[in-house]
This record gives sequence, structure tokens and C-alpha cells, in this order.
Amino acid sequence: ISCAGMQEMIARFSLNGASKVIEVASNDGYLLRHFAQAGIPVLGVEPAANVAAAAQSLDIPTEIAFFGAETARDLKSRGHMADLMTANNVLAHVPDINDFVTGLGIVLKPEGVLTAEFPHLLRLMEESQFDTIYHEHYSYFSLASLERILAAHKLRAFDVEQLSTHGGSLRVYICHAAASYAASAALQDLRNTERAAGMERMETYQGFAARAVKVKAALLDFLENARRQGKKVAAYGAAAKGNTLLNFCGVTRGDIDFAVDRNPHKQGRYLPGSRIPVLAPEALFEAKPDYVLILPWNLAEEIRKDMAGIADWGGKFVTPIPMLRIWD
Repeated sequence: ISCAGMQEMIARFSLNGASKVIEVASNDGYLLRHFAQAGIPVLGVEPAANVAAAAQSLDIPTEIAFFGAETARDLKSRGHMADLMTANNVLAHVPDINDFVTGLGIVLKPEGVLTAEFPHLLRLMEESQFDTIYHEHYSYFSLASLERILAAHKLRAFDVEQLSTHGGSLRVYICHAAASYAASAALQDLRNTERAAGMERMETYQGFAARAVKVKAALLDFLENARRQGKKVAAYGAAAKGNTLLNFCGVTRGDIDFAVDRNPHKQGRYLPGSRIPVLAPEALFEAKPDYVLILPWNLAEEIRKDMAGIADWGGKFVTPIPMLRIWD
């Protein structure tokens, strides 16, 4: 949620000094800090003690706990009930989704609103984003699958926004089943879109693996042709999704000379599995590779602008997903 989005929520749901905003997986309190600055009482729930301490140092009240039904009952018993709850990019990390959603219902006031953001399964499927599937994720949601879980816990969605983050995400607005919020046209439109895309048919998912294999074949063909022509290939970004892609495709240092990343903690190390060395971005301008493979393809537009100087020696950017593209 951006600062502008936060202000919009404050106005939309009439939040004030008598309200309470609770964030699940609140991290260092960055989002809650902005609500607090607007004079709205806040509470974070964060399982990592060191991260929670960073929030507490900024005077953001933070419970150090994993969120679920037990934590929710404890919060409620101490008077913590939410007019607005936020759960951003946390659903996929929850091993027991039913316990988690039970907890949300316990802490949410009768007319309270929960916003949940998560990568949209429809985008993942349509654009062959298999590299966004991580071991630490337990689930991937469509709107339809989330609505079934909500209904089982007497909650419902009443509005939805489509976001560009993480290759395409949803922000779903949720309330108690008996709450007064009317369902939006955007919600019904997305239900129809998912149904038309076959998200409720098993054969849609069975074709996903075949599309991933096509991405692999296209990338390996590109790398083989570049090597045969004596071209140099480097990679940009030591991101998790990049490691998934490279290892699925069997790419090694023999295919890509090096990767660069702005994070100094990654520089001087190697990508796991592929053993490709990670250098500072300046290495691109020293080595002048013919191609730069953008591994965090969801940030391709930003990276291409930042590193536009590779065109000075005729270098070209390459993105591997949804299908391989060489940018002229």
C-alpha cells in the first residue's frame, strides 16, 4: 500500500483517532508508521524478533508472534480489534491457511475491513511465471480459491484491485459475511475473467508445465546460439526468481559469464547451483557484454532505463518470461 493508497483507505473507511489498524506480518512497521503519523492507533504482529524490534524502536506497538487463531484470541482478550487489517504478501507463507483466516475473523470488528495482497495465480499461469514459485510458499491464490476459503470462515470479498507488483497481484477487500459492504463491479468482473480463463478447470493447470518447458527451451536455444557466435552474455539481478529459472534450465557459468546486482551483500558471491559470480553493476560497463539477461523480469522497464548505457557498445537486454524477448 502506497502513501497515497493509505490516505485513500483512511478516507474511504472513515478511520480516525478512535479506530485501530492492525497489520499482520508487519515487518519493520513501515506501513503502520504512516497510519500512526495520521493519528490512528496501530498494532503490528511480526514473528521475527529482530525485525519487530526495529518497529518498536520507531514507537510502533508490535506483538512478536506468528499470527493465527490462538494469537488472535489473545489479542481480542486484551482489547485489540481492527477497524482495518492489512495482510500484504503473507498468505503464501502461511502453512495452515484455515487457522490464519480463522484468526483474521476473530480480530476483525463486525464492520471492519481486511485488505490482503498476494500474487495473482491467473497472471502466474497466463505468463508462465513458474520462477515465482518458491519453496517458502505454501500456496498460490486465484480470487476464486481465496473466496472459497473466506466463505468457510464466514468472511467474504467485496472489492478487488489489480496491481502490477510481483508480476501481477491482487488487493482484495474483505469483510465479515454479515457486514454491510456491497460487492463491487470490479469483483464480479474478475470472477468472470478467471472463469473465462479456465481457472476452475483442471486442464488449465495441466498445460502449465508444458509452457514452462517452452520457456526453458527458448532460453537454452538463445544461450547456445550466443555461445556459438562468440557473444558474451551477462545477467542482471541475483534475485530468487532468477535462481529458480537458471537451475530449472540447467544454466551454468559456461552459459552466462557473470551476474550483477546492486546489493553489496550479494557482490563477491555466487548464484546457488549455477555458480555464476555476482559482481557490482559497473562490471557491465567494463566487460561490455553483447546481451544482458534480466532475471527480475518484473522490473525490466526500470532496469532498462537505469542501464540504458549498454546500448553504447551495441548491448541488448533480454527477458526470459513470459517468452524470451531480445530488446532492440
